[in-house]
Amino acid sequence: MSPSPRTSARDLAQIAVFAALIIALGLPGQISIGSSGVPITLQTLGVMLAGALLGARKGVLSVSTVILLGLALPVLAGGRTTLTSLAGPTAGFLIGWIPAVLVIGWLSARMLPRYRVLPGIAVNVLGGIVVLYVFGIAGMVLRTDLTVWAAAAANVTFLPGDLVKAVVAAGVAAQVHRAYPALLMSPVRSAPTADPAH
Repeated sequence: MSPSPRTSARDLAQIAVFAALIIALGLPGQISIGSSGVPITLQTLGVMLAGALLGARKGVLSVSTVILLGLALPVLAGGRTTLTSLAGPTAGFLIGWIPAVLVIGWLSARMLPRYRVLPGIAVNVLGGIVVLYVFGIAGMVLRTDLTVWAAAAANVTFLPGDLVKAVVAAGVAAQVHRAYPALLMSPVRSAPTADPAH
């Protein structure tokens, strides 16, 4: 059964809002630590929130929207474009946004109807740190002369900040899902209703 126009419009609005949120979180800029060339930004918080609040499908679409917009506009932190990011040591982290939000979204949806903070933190850590770092470290190895271990060591300094983001995203998600328990429900998962015309 295909989704109704109202639901489709709602989904598109949510995707657009979270794409805008991710872009807005890049406006404060970036902080570079060490010589790895990978900056600290708030945009990964937006990726975690997109997965935790919208689920896998809409989360991936919101992140993909940002990446596509970045082909023409400087929507990434520090005024970077997608092409600029893909050409540098941050390439793996940007690509990793998609599997990260996919993992967070899928696992967050499995927790409903009662989203809990501690499992939510674990989900955000798995998707927003473990999965993202795997892609990020792989990108650093390909784009720099670092070994896998050296690239992994260069990212240790980012862990405390990313852990804080995981906690914040889980706290926000718990409050939002409590207020709007049907946020992650899609028309496909909704119970079918009898239609005498069919």
